[in-house]
Amino acid sequence: MELADIQADIRRVMDNYFELVNFPKGGLFVVGCSTSMIRGHWMATDSSLQVGEVVFNTLNEYAQKYDFDLAIQGCEHINRSLLMERSTATKHNFEQVTVVPALHAGGATSVAGWQAMNDPVEVEHIVADGGIDIGGTEIGMHVRFVQVPVRLTETKIGGAHVVALTSRPKLVGGQRAKYDFTEANLK
Repeated sequence: MELADIQADIRRVMDNYFELVNFPKGGLFVVGCSTSMIRGHWMATDSSLQVGEVVFNTLNEYAQKYDFDLAIQGCEHINRSLLMERSTATKHNFEQVTVVPALHAGGATSVAGWQAMNDPVEVEHIVADGGIDIGGTEIGMHVRFVQVPVRLTETKIGGAHVVALTSRPKLVGGQRAKYDFTEANLK
């Protein structure tokens, strides 16, 4: 698969996501990505820095366009630590950890992001507003409750299946709880 085709797939997925989701300005968007899966191989068997660069750079374009902060999930070999700009970690009060991504410990997209970011750091835990999972990397642990699946019509980037999440506040209360403020709330 050509890099231009991968970029076109990413753009279709991201356009589809933002057609369906009113993502908050300044919100946090998490991405899990297996470049091996994009290339049609099993996870961690065919990592590609060139594919990682296309993924990161294209996602970063969307972060600028839609005004959100980007977090890139690393692989299990770095405990799924997340790459982001130091300013993002500070803004969200996330605790930094000491690790740097490598092609086979963190993943190609994290390495590409580390090289492209102004002041990259890794953090261990986040609470994102939503995100996409490219190739079955399991981002759900990083998305705030209540996670809501986004029913994308564009579900492939290269050979990788893509799923997406957004989130909403919990609905709490019992029989008398209301979820919209109207004149009835005054009675």
